Parts: sequence; structure tokens; C-alpha cells
Amino acid sequence: MTPMSFAGKIALEEHFLPSELEHLQPRFGAEDLVRDHIRRLIDVGDQRLAEMDELGIELAALSFTSPGVQGISGVDEAVAVAVQANDELAEILHRRPDRFIGFAALPMQDPDAAPAELDRAVRKLGCKGVLVNSSTDARERGQGVFYDGPEYRDFWREVARLKVPFYLHPRNPVPANLGLFAGRPELLGPTWAFAVETGTHALRLIVSGLFDEVPGLTVILGHIGEFLPFGIERLQQRLAHYPGVSLERPPSEVLAQNFHVTVSGNYHTPSLIGAILQLGADRILFAADYPFERMSDAVSWFDAAPISAADRDKIGRTNALKLLDIAAPVA
Repeated sequence: MTPMSFAGKIALEEHFLPSELEHLQPRFGAEDLVRDHIRRLIDVGDQRLAEMDELGIELAALSFTSPGVQGISGVDEAVAVAVQANDELAEILHRRPDRFIGFAALPMQDPDAAPAELDRAVRKLGCKGVLVNSSTDARERGQGVFYDGPEYRDFWREVARLKVPFYLHPRNPVPANLGLFAGRPELLGPTWAFAVETGTHALRLIVSGLFDEVPGLTVILGHIGEFLPFGIERLQQRLAHYPGVSLERPPSEVLAQNFHVTVSGNYHTPSLIGAILQLGADRILFAADYPFERMSDAVSWFDAAPISAADRDKIGRTNALKLLDIAAPVA
């Protein structure tokens, strides 16, 4: 860690993979890169901690890698895998409570099982939030399932009741929704499809009136908001002319009051400054998106970003302490 580094950072989008669930990890890209990602996902010990120490990351929020449970079409299997992943996460948290916090996986395939596992993960296992990899596979229905429907309202009320954030994390669209990318596989994944799928999912939640019904709900988006901070005003302006859409608060207000965004994997200073202008520094959080991005890339950019010391402290550390209701770690 260089003398100019900002120490004590809290990283909120850091992934892990139980070794017994390795078969769920997608195999796309060069084989050596896939093997390296899997090795780093499984490691929650010496190598990961050494990198965190070197780069001034004090706490990391671990979450089951994408697509994780959302990539399973069978309901019973999804429930079992979520329980297994969360139990493994709880063991990691028990071993190193000084370095890791947990975001639980959930079987959104079952709107009744999801809140039950949420309650168990938070109240029994000690997770500080949940991370769900956007839409859920439901191949028997021929499309992915989003969570803006009435069958999920009780789930969202449970999230708000427990006062934990819901991290809406990307995945590739399910096969039935891939037509937009036909013939252009280079646009899949983090290149473009992740943001399109996840940002659209977030907009579905907003325009459904969810945040009118559950005003205390908190959602986190990665990658500086999946482009929403930069498109929300145009969306809002056009929705004002769309019949049948009636929201108690405009979408820009919902985004600024019910959402936080992290900088995971989007180390772009103009975008960061734009998000601060649109949302305020209190709504932005640090993340490295490890191991799919390098911790060193995230840290070298963030520590040198031309923002005030007060904003760097908020984004790098104190916003997360407040959001997750955790005491400041003691070195």
C-alpha cells in the first residue's frame, strides 16, 4: 500500500464460490482465465487477504458468484443450493468476522422460499444483506422471471422489515431474451448485456410502483448504477407522457432515495463525478468486483480520483458502515 492510499476501504461486490458448487460457474472465455477466476473465487484465505491488506481494503462483502442460484431452473435445487451457499458463507464469516461480511444468496424461483431463506440468512447466519443475480431462470415458462410482479411484494416487504439492502447484481439474459445480441457475442457479459439486463430490471421495479408500496426498501446497483444515473431524467420526462403510469415520486427521486450504487468494475472518473452530481456522494459505495476485476485496478483509480477527501471517506468507508449498520472495524 502506497503512502497516498486510502486505508480502511470496505468493498461491497466481492465474490466467492464454494468448491463443491464449482460446476455452477459458467465456462466462457479462455480456459486459463476461467481456471484462474475459479481458483480466486474459492480462495477466501491467505491470497485474498494478502491483496486486501496490500491495497487498504479492510472489509469485503462476499456474495455467491453470478449467475449462482439464479441460473438454476429447478425450484427444489435452487432452494437447496441457496441454503448450501449461505451455510458456507456463514462458516467464512465465523472464521474471519474481522475481514468479511456476507450478502446471502436467495432462491427467487420460489416467492415463498425466498423470504424464508432471507430471514434465516440475516437473523441466524448474520448476513448484512442479500445479492441476487438479476432475473431467475424459469425455462418451463420460456423466459427469465423478474421481481416486479405481485407475487414478490411480500418478499420485498420482508427485505424492508429486516432493514437490509438488496444488491441487484448482473447476469447475462436468459436464452429466450438473447435476441438483441444475436450474432454479437462480444456484447454479452460485462461489455454491455449485464448493464442492459440489470438496469432494465431496476427500471421494472421502479415503474411497477414497488417503492410507493415499500418506501423503506433499499436496492444497490453496481458499476456506477448500470447507466441509470445518466438516463433517469430522460426516462422520467417520457414517462410523464405515458398513460397508465402513476407514481407517487418521480423515478429520479426513487433512484436518489431508495438506491445506492457501487463503483464496481467501472473505474471511470467522469461517470463517478456525474453520479455524485445526480445522486450525491452519500449514495455511492466502493467495490472491486473481485476476482472478475483486479483489486489493484479499483484501488489505484479510486485512491487517486479527483474528489474531495470527505467524499472519498464516504464512498470508501463510512457510507457502507451506515448502510449495513456495522461498527467501524478495529485494526
